[in-house]
Amino acid sequence: MSKRIEIASVSKRFGRVEALRDVSLAVEAGEVVALLGHNGAGKTTLFRIMLGFIRANGGTLSICGEIAGSAAARRAISYLPESVAFPKMLTGREVVELYATLKGAARGDAGKALEQVGLAEAADRRCGTYSKGMRQRLGLAQAIVGQPKVLLLDEPTSGLDPVSRGEFYELIAGLARSGTAVLLSSHGLSELEARAERVAILRKGRLVADGPLAALQKSAGLPTRIRVRSTAGGAADIHQRFGGRRINGASVEIACAGEEKMPVLAALHAAPEPVADIEVMPPTLDEVYRYYSLGSNVEEDRS
Repeated sequence: MSKRIEIASVSKRFGRVEALRDVSLAVEAGEVVALLGHNGAGKTTLFRIMLGFIRANGGTLSICGEIAGSAAARRAISYLPESVAFPKMLTGREVVELYATLKGAARGDAGKALEQVGLAEAADRRCGTYSKGMRQRLGLAQAIVGQPKVLLLDEPTSGLDPVSRGEFYELIAGLARSGTAVLLSSHGLSELEARAERVAILRKGRLVADGPLAALQKSAGLPTRIRVRSTAGGAADIHQRFGGRRINGASVEIACAGEEKMPVLAALHAAPEPVADIEVMPPTLDEVYRYYSLGSNVEEDRS
């Protein structure tokens, strides 16, 4: 795969505030990468540099091999901000046709984009009549029209209902399969968990984690939880033998290191105590994010 986003040792200052410190990150064609971080961590600043709105004080950043902010880079990238606003008197179709023209795409592509986001029937209504969720869908339509090579999404599911969020991520997965590199920022960690191939975490302007969720789980050393539900009142025996904590009198939750998971499961399988069900729960994205965003055992706290 080819690198669509290449960020190398990028730094940015605003007066005395160091918004980004030596950030390096690459996103390949077809990848979906979640960029996480608390408010003020540097996500928006990094997006603004990628879009060419501001310049970095140090390092390099390229979009499809072109310098960020150049005409060629701008043609390759599309952006959906967290808060979208469109002229109320224009129809949805007119808005997306305008963006298609600006991107050098065919105006006819607007209809396809509107259909992809579920706005085909409302395409000829004025934007002033759209609900918040519909405006968010319209924002996504303007972002995907013209098949962008790079797609930046900032809180893209804001205002969408659960069904629409599922449809949104299916659409993003389809774009990735066609080669679009997707970098998205969201606080909806549970919905990202199974949908992002990689997770990158910013803390106080520094990139403190970057990799597949499984690799970050292992690196953080967070425990896997095994929840055992007993039959015939065997929870007390299971608790006595394996430890953990009792839940509702009938279940026991055992926390163990990742490498201990299989031995514990084997011992449970061989245990004489009656076991009705076993649920294995690896560390969640929320737990991994909290570990890295709080600065636990990361390099920046030793600098």
